[in-house]
Amino acid sequence: MNSFEGLHLSSPILQALKSKGYNAPTPVQQKAIPLILEGKDLFGSAQTGTGKTAAFALPLLHLMSTRKTAHPRVRTLVLAPTRELALQISENFHAYARNLGLKHAVIYGGVSQHQQTMALKKGVETIIATPGRLLDLMEQGFVKLNDVEFLVLDEADRMLDMGFIHDIKRIVSKIPAKRQTLLFSATIPPAIKKLAHELLHNPSSVDIKPEVNHTALVKQQIYMVEKTDKTSLLCKLIDDEPIAHALIFTRTRRGADKLVKALNQKGIRSQAIHGDKSQNQRQRVLADFKSKKVHMLVATDVASRGIDVKELSHVINYDMPDMADTYTHRIGRTGRAGAEGVALSFCSREERGLLHDIQKFHRQQLEVMKHGIQPAESNHAPAVAVGNETERKPFREARKHFGDRNSQHSFLRKKRRPRSRVS
Repeated sequence: MNSFEGLHLSSPILQALKSKGYNAPTPVQQKAIPLILEGKDLFGSAQTGTGKTAAFALPLLHLMSTRKTAHPRVRTLVLAPTRELALQISENFHAYARNLGLKHAVIYGGVSQHQQTMALKKGVETIIATPGRLLDLMEQGFVKLNDVEFLVLDEADRMLDMGFIHDIKRIVSKIPAKRQTLLFSATIPPAIKKLAHELLHNPSSVDIKPEVNHTALVKQQIYMVEKTDKTSLLCKLIDDEPIAHALIFTRTRRGADKLVKALNQKGIRSQAIHGDKSQNQRQRVLADFKSKKVHMLVATDVASRGIDVKELSHVINYDMPDMADTYTHRIGRTGRAGAEGVALSFCSREERGLLHDIQKFHRQQLEVMKHGIQPAESNHAPAVAVGNETERKPFREARKHFGDRNSQHSFLRKKRRPRSRVS
């Protein structure tokens, strides 16, 4: 099936796709769209960059447009974990439904609810929402879900990680049991399997991971560096490479703000995006970054999913991520749509256990790079090329730099504090 026409979508949708330059469906869309059009519940393993949003938005818009009602009522509910992802889904619905006369509202916290409630009062067929704000508006009487026919949970694993499970269950309890439910998750831990069992009825399963491992297009490198030297190293790399446009990840909001201040003092135009910023601030900063008015965007993991920046050359892990799959989502912001990208990671003495977890998870070793920033009390490891003769060297060189791996790694893993949730 090499064309959207072969998927039996309506002419207005096909026209909208043509205007966006979509010529052929991705493998994801080829698998999911026919099942959704048949009315089946769907359990999908789906990651960012697979064409997932169109895979559920196109058939749902087709079904709603071919069964129009006299008055607008909420027939589709899409739940997303973050404001950024909700806005991205909203943009896609707007583009695909441009010729259908179907309206939608996007609902999220961090901004005044006035515009959102006004949109709801005018009548919409689709709501795209984060769970917290949706519940708030439901309790105020602005949202009724008793006519919902289609329920979508996007990035369900992320929603569970963020503690939304009880909110989700409260929302679902207000939706008719007779509905079509689609659940997408990048990972499938036991909690997701349990949720799918509770929400889905005789579902079809679709594995919609990328056809190619897109991280294969990303050049991944590691710098062994003391924690106190990370900012100096970052500034050096930005000047030497040079790096003109990069998404930089820190572990905490405070760390993001501190790094932005340091970069701006060096004349490197930077902004931060994290949970302490208002939604208007976040949208403005992201728009400036996409237009390259801001050169460096420093973010916590709130930006690791749901943000799509075209032709982003570099992702930099200023702090190593706490979880191995988070590393995948972070570096997935570059090397998109067949383009090559670069992912640089700074690993301090305290983070070596996290590096070990990432390399074990991905079954690959990252190339250790020379940086010329000499730590105060140890000799820096020389550059190590990845190849037939040296593929085992990265950990050996790291051991030279930071001491014996077996004793230090076990000590660090025992002492590591429980991971706190950040956004």
